[in-house]
Amino acid sequence: MRLLSGRRDRAPRPVREATTGERPLGGQVALVAGATRGVGRGVAAELGQAGATVYVTGRSAADRSTLGLGGTVEEVAAEVSSLGGTGIAVACDHTDDRAVGRLVERIAREEGRLDVLVNSVWAGYESLHAGRVAEWRSPFWEQPSGLWDSMFAAGVRAHYVTTALAAPLMIERGRGLVVTISFFPVADAPVGFRVAKVADDRLAADMAEQLRPHGVTSVSLYPGVVRTEAIMRVAKRLDLSGSESPRFTGRAVVALATDPGVIARSGEVLITAELAEVYGFDDVDGSRPASLRGGRRRRTLHAIRAG
Repeated sequence: MRLLSGRRDRAPRPVREATTGERPLGGQVALVAGATRGVGRGVAAELGQAGATVYVTGRSAADRSTLGLGGTVEEVAAEVSSLGGTGIAVACDHTDDRAVGRLVERIAREEGRLDVLVNSVWAGYESLHAGRVAEWRSPFWEQPSGLWDSMFAAGVRAHYVTTALAAPLMIERGRGLVVTISFFPVADAPVGFRVAKVADDRLAADMAEQLRPHGVTSVSLYPGVVRTEAIMRVAKRLDLSGSESPRFTGRAVVALATDPGVIARSGEVLITAELAEVYGFDDVDGSRPASLRGGRRRRTLHAIRAG
């Protein structure tokens, strides 16, 4: 894997740092990998509202939509801009290492910095979206190996490669935040799902050890029951009490990105609802969903995400 050398073909555009009273992430640059829908989209929106320049990536673009759930990089970038940030749409398949390399090189060339990276790539639910529910619920010896591969190639591996290529931009500045979106080890999930989420947590923790001396923070972040596009498609069949909007996780990311002491959390597994209690933010409807730590509603939770 070729890491970014830090050389640039032309001078980056001038960056104006935020000052007191302005949007807290004004002048900062973020990359949200996997931002066309769901949690990634909510994170991109909140980073935009906080004033950041946000590179919005994913496979779904104006000329190519995936999964039939709506959402494109152009649409989300426009939303980021409408909220006060600067949204930049880049169609990128994060299972293609060369494409990710070109993306990071573009950020280096255009911005000269990267302050926040959010890893939210996930293709593990594609069989569910295609209606193959039995495949998801079968014991591991009856599941196709492609289900496992989807959870690792467009999940753990994508997060590793994106971070490895992007980290030098943060290391150059001696600061930065990497947030890897993970999830609870749900009891009735497929083996591949449970292993992939534990792997994401370990990835975030082990990256933290090597990034900490360079001033870069790496954490794993668990949302709760999230009202994603897929969930809302079957909402009439579900109990969504206590659920979260996708932007609730985004508010957690903004809270971490604006915390001057965030490196003290590096290597930790964090829960969005618990960060809301620490930092004092609410969801977009004014509610403050409770943490799902300890297994509360864990089976119902998984059924919702699988929906």
